[in-house]
Amino acid sequence: MISPGCIVSILLCIPAWEEVASQGIFVFSPKGDQSKIPAIYRLEEKTFEYKIVLKSRKENLGITIHEVTFPSPYESPHPENNTVWCEYYRPIGLPKGPGVVVLDILGGDQSLSRTIATQLARQGIHALFMQLAYYGPRKPKNSKIKLLSTDILQTVKAIQQSVLDLRVAAAFLESKSEVDSSRIGITGTSLGSFFSALGAETESRYSRCSILLGGGGFVDGFYNHPEAAMFRAVWEGLGNTKARAKELLAPYDPLTRASELKDKKLLIMAASKDEVVPPSMAKALWEASGKQKIVWYEAGHYSAVLYLPAAISEITKLMKE
Repeated sequence: MISPGCIVSILLCIPAWEEVASQGIFVFSPKGDQSKIPAIYRLEEKTFEYKIVLKSRKENLGITIHEVTFPSPYESPHPENNTVWCEYYRPIGLPKGPGVVVLDILGGDQSLSRTIATQLARQGIHALFMQLAYYGPRKPKNSKIKLLSTDILQTVKAIQQSVLDLRVAAAFLESKSEVDSSRIGITGTSLGSFFSALGAETESRYSRCSILLGGGGFVDGFYNHPEAAMFRAVWEGLGNTKARAKELLAPYDPLTRASELKDKKLLIMAASKDEVVPPSMAKALWEASGKQKIVWYEAGHYSAVLYLPAAISEITKLMKE
């Protein structure tokens, strides 16, 4: 039988952040000129309660994985969606280092972002994999609701909520003593890359932004795409125009406020043969954001997975600068 004294000794050897379960608070306080931020993405100062639970400790990889939850600052009609779920990947024994929010692809099983978060943590970066609205545990049970759908009103509200959640996630990272608040970044792949750009444009805490297989200029990029033909026909049949589509989508398009990325460290990684996100979209965002670093991979949207190790290496360098 293990003695009470032995149990106490074991507990004393576990750092506070490795407790099996704990809770705390952090404050989101707006920084910078909020008048420059679109009204739908503005937040007032607010205190958030969070819970953190140790999921696993991977000694062989030198990391721990915690589950982190906090309330969304946006209240949707679906209770499950109003809790933000994250997985926090932390290097064991590193007292302080960069922090990064990691975002997933459209229809993946989340293995890609977990792989990226794991590898970043192994390189000394505290990685917070955040579930976007209606993904993972945020998806209501027995419901077909999605972040992106043909229900435009529902879609734009989900985009708004996800961006607001990203602003709060940055404040969470900033509140952690192990995170260097001057090096908080955001990275996303495919769908997640569009949100990483919107998050960095909206939240000043993000000083670094990595975009993998994304870009900007939705209407120019997709308006004449063969798969958009039916939607374009319906849109124009109602008397609408391409210019009207640009006007309505402006708050949700990274290209609209790309100039906000000029003062941040920006990395764009694109596939030269991308059949999903036209290369022209990556080029458009690169040009509008000050022509910072762009890396081209000779691949399509899906075959670009072959370059994942190289992409993770690029992301690591950016976040550690």
